[in-house]
Amino acid sequence: MTLVGKQFPDIHVDAMNEMGDTFKLNILEEAKKNEKKVLLFWYPKDFTFVCPTELHAFQNALEEFEKRNTMVIGASCDTPEVHFAWLNTPKDNGGIEGVTYPILADTNRNLANRLSILDITNERYDEESGALTVDGDNVTYRATYLIDEEGSTFHEGINHMPLGRNVNEFLRLIDAYTHVQEKGEVCPANWEEGKEGMNANRDGVASYLSSN
Repeated sequence: MTLVGKQFPDIHVDAMNEMGDTFKLNILEEAKKNEKKVLLFWYPKDFTFVCPTELHAFQNALEEFEKRNTMVIGASCDTPEVHFAWLNTPKDNGGIEGVTYPILADTNRNLANRLSILDITNERYDEESGALTVDGDNVTYRATYLIDEEGSTFHEGINHMPLGRNVNEFLRLIDAYTHVQEKGEVCPANWEEGKEGMNANRDGVASYLSSN
């Protein structure tokens, strides 16, 4: 079931920052108490190949997200200790040294399970042994969520693991949603900041199409 238009789950998850501090973080609470939008992006594993390129790309664009009153938070199912080791590994060695936004450590997979973003192709329960066998890596796909200041999800997307994300597209989506919030207009295909929106009625659509 999609989360779009719904409140993000109210779940506390362990998190790690670049200073090595471990703390509980609740995405819904962060959005509401800080009156900020939140971009939450999940990646499969620390110390892999595509993942560090994404974490550095979000870090490089962090100032642009901050200009848009948006917090960036990463997430995987690795432990805080593994996150900290990765944060202390230089970029040229495949690390994420220099990343300053928090990273969730959803080791018990409570939030990932709630979001249904784990790579689980099959589960089998052995009644005799009581063992649960899982097929798949049981790590997350590249899932991304945009949450507004009220804790409501306005975008979700899931990429397969080999496919890295385009960070600029999330900036565009935040711009578009902010335009809707502030102007009460809708945003047509390929809309970007500075372009005209549309009034959500027949006359407004006709006027937009005739001028474009």
